[in-house]
Amino acid sequence: MKSLPIFLSVVFTVRNQADQLEEILSDAIEHLSRCVADFDLIVVDNASDDDSVATLKALTEESGLPNLQVYALTKRVDTDTASWVGLENALGDFVAVLDPLTDDVSFLPEMLDNAVTGADVVFARNDQHGSQGVGYRAANSIFNRLYKSFSGIHPAKEAPQYRVLSKRVVNFILQHPQPAMTYRHLPATGGFARVNLSYSSAPRASRPKPLGESVDRGMRQLVSATRTPMRLVTSLSLFGAIANLLYSLYVIIVAVAKDDVAPGWVSVSLQQSGMFLLISLVLLVLGEYILHMASLSNEGPLYHVAQEFTSSQMTRSEKLNIEDVAPDGGELTEPAARPFH
Repeated sequence: MKSLPIFLSVVFTVRNQADQLEEILSDAIEHLSRCVADFDLIVVDNASDDDSVATLKALTEESGLPNLQVYALTKRVDTDTASWVGLENALGDFVAVLDPLTDDVSFLPEMLDNAVTGADVVFARNDQHGSQGVGYRAANSIFNRLYKSFSGIHPAKEAPQYRVLSKRVVNFILQHPQPAMTYRHLPATGGFARVNLSYSSAPRASRPKPLGESVDRGMRQLVSATRTPMRLVTSLSLFGAIANLLYSLYVIIVAVAKDDVAPGWVSVSLQQSGMFLLISLVLLVLGEYILHMASLSNEGPLYHVAQEFTSSQMTRSEKLNIEDVAPDGGELTEPAARPFH
């Protein structure tokens, strides 16, 4: 396998995997050391309630694994937000994001080959999936269809979780007011050169995904990823205005053409029922949109890092802001630090 002359950051999101962490991370480091010149492995612990944090801390000690960076969150967040914790702390020329339980790290070299030859975004979809409940599969299918109709992309097929992003894509997402929310779809919809790959590999394990949490996450993604909900509000308002105008014309025609109409009863009854229905629909959509905006402003930061620690062993060949001193006290000239792309 040819080693690529790049610095790669890899983001893992883990939760309650204390018994598997050493095996998972050792396997990943073995693959990474063969396929790239420099790397760091960023592990985001999503508020585990087992011994995961203690295990990760032990793995960063002198006798542990090299090139690890660990961020332990104080509260559990959705997978996209947890992944973004690692992304915004990544320094590599390219950043890979994957789920160590469902995504195959051995497929990373093929993704990197596409990245270094011009693709800013490389997605990879595993054709083998873990088992999920009937309710989750149905809700997931409905969400993907809605998202496709609203945004033009199918999240599961065209923007899966397993991805490699160039540094310019990460910097682009950082400029967005909600990077943790838009990170999932923005690389696919931002106009970057992208490649979609597929492979087949049996997952290590199937992580259960709560239906309620997934529905809430899907609603927030739909609202944040597209202007369609607000466009629906304006469409309903326009429809209400046109319907009210047409109904007013109808009332005038009936009043002129008929002599036996009960005074005021037809016009008031139909107008009230029709307008109250439209108002209810408008308020429903507005309520969901306002609820989402309020949650962004009132909930505070999406995450907080409780602990942060780094491996005692770091194999990066280039260091920033460090000068080597010659034995006679003079300074050795070093090449300039590598600029970020």
